[in-house]
Amino acid sequence: MFKNDFPYFQNSKVVYLDNGATTQKPKSVIDSQVDYYTQYCANTHRSNFGHANKATQEFEKVRVILKEFINASKNEEIIFTKGVTESINFIASSFATHFKTVIISSLEHHSNITPWHMQGRSLGNGLEVVNFKENLDFDFEHFEELLKANPNSFVSITHISNAFGKIHDIKTITKIAHDYGAIVMIDGAQSLAHLKVDVKELDVDFFAISGHKTFAPTGVGAIYVKEKFLKDLKAYQTGGATINDVDFNHSTLLDSPYKFEAGTQNIAGIIGFGKALEYINHIHYKNIQSYEHNVYNYLDEELKKLPDIIFYNDISDSIGSRSFNFKGIVHDDIGILIDKMNIAVRVGHHCAQPIMKKLGIKGTIRVSTAFYNDFVDVDKLIEALTKALKILKD
Repeated sequence: MFKNDFPYFQNSKVVYLDNGATTQKPKSVIDSQVDYYTQYCANTHRSNFGHANKATQEFEKVRVILKEFINASKNEEIIFTKGVTESINFIASSFATHFKTVIISSLEHHSNITPWHMQGRSLGNGLEVVNFKENLDFDFEHFEELLKANPNSFVSITHISNAFGKIHDIKTITKIAHDYGAIVMIDGAQSLAHLKVDVKELDVDFFAISGHKTFAPTGVGAIYVKEKFLKDLKAYQTGGATINDVDFNHSTLLDSPYKFEAGTQNIAGIIGFGKALEYINHIHYKNIQSYEHNVYNYLDEELKKLPDIIFYNDISDSIGSRSFNFKGIVHDDIGILIDKMNIAVRVGHHCAQPIMKKLGIKGTIRVSTAFYNDFVDVDKLIEALTKALKILKD
């Protein structure tokens, strides 16, 4: 239904089911970058000739689009980064260092684990992990126990697990954390591709955003920072575009967001990010969610018909990613075989080794969908999996 908007699908025979790693880009996103580079390529926030002014205007327009897209209060709350990994590292090193304890979930991507290790934190030594229950459910009782036992906590939780598609109840997590005086950051890498996000309704303090997982170019993202925390946020790096005044003895920085966006940004990428958000607005989340849920449910139904399949959670509160294995089969072998049949999925630990170790596995086969996937894609996947299983079992 939506594939005609994406040049990749006109140029490839691949059934693309690796959207958790990166999404394809609509033509409007690609065209906007070509337009920038061929029609008004200039740096932003520096020169004042015509094309430089246009580049700055187009760049800053995206900040407004993103602010409205997630219902932030002010433009100053939107800080552009390279993506969620940089956003988390930025807040970890520029804001969260003084918190005695950081609390994360069991389903985190490495990008929300290793930054805390770099601060010298380890399990029980400045880092705590909320248990998971059956069906990979978040253990709210354990969460409260950790908050009670660890005043002065910083909570950093993924919204949607990239490995399993599990959706955390962020509104409830945030309310409980705030009741204990904790600050909350959300890894929203997988969020905007699937769900409407309202940072005011969620009441989060920080929300990390990925562009390339949201139909935008790679190397682009943002961090939402609730206004009251901007004054306590230190610059992650400084230099060009951050400066108010400099001499050899002293320098003063601009106000947010510019003090946090040092150097020349990925201008074309950010302009493309704006077009991706406009595209989502154009087709509407209600259509995205309705269509995607139908395909996701169909995928689950068809996978369950395959012999000896192993799941690790149901899809009652999941979206996007579906992870599984087959009894007695190495997941890498499946990936290699179905790639020969033009099926693109991801196999491995999906940058989520800790939860894989907890489950006693080395990795999974992960099928991750987007709204442009359809029933035909699922049928081709099932056909390829069936052939691969026959080859590996014969």
